[in-house]
Amino acid sequence: MSNTAAKAVLHPFPQDQSKASVGEIFYEFLIIGATSFGGVVPYLRDHLVSQRQWVDDKEFVEMLSISQSLPGLNATNMAILVGDKLGGALGSLAAILGICLPGAAIMAMVGIFYRQHGDHPWATAGLRGVAAAAVGLILFTVVQLSKKSLANRFDFVFMALTVIAVNRLHQSVPRTLIAVGILAVLFHHPRRAEKDGVSP
Repeated sequence: MSNTAAKAVLHPFPQDQSKASVGEIFYEFLIIGATSFGGVVPYLRDHLVSQRQWVDDKEFVEMLSISQSLPGLNATNMAILVGDKLGGALGSLAAILGICLPGAAIMAMVGIFYRQHGDHPWATAGLRGVAAAAVGLILFTVVQLSKKSLANRFDFVFMALTVIAVNRLHQSVPRTLIAVGILAVLFHHPRRAEKDGVSP
């Protein structure tokens, strides 16, 4: 394998170190980790795409797809990818530390509180409310990203196949992603795009 090919595998998203310093990466992911209540994906998009413009929607969706296809948490996987794009290995390390530190500290305190008061009616009601809000946040992000990602009508077919396989056929997420991913690659093959007169 050539050096160029090896770099493409290790760094699928070209580094852009001019946009952010290691300190800025750490600070931004620290804020995300400290304020992302009920689900991190909406906050990641808001900070990285809308506010900082470190990545665009297309890159965000691609990074999210990779993060969901690999073991581990989406948030930490995304932090590694974005940190690497912006600042290489040090950027990845700064992003990981930033996004994990607030949650670790807060969850330690919440764990102590929940152990002592978790069965209180007010605590139960509050958790149910937060769960409902989290679903709303995720749905809002899905709608926003779908406007940029679902450009072809057959993309909706791939989306439906994924939902049916996981929700109805009870297939595992990795198996479903691999199967649907292969179908999508075959359908969106560059040769087909050229044949249809669409640039890949």
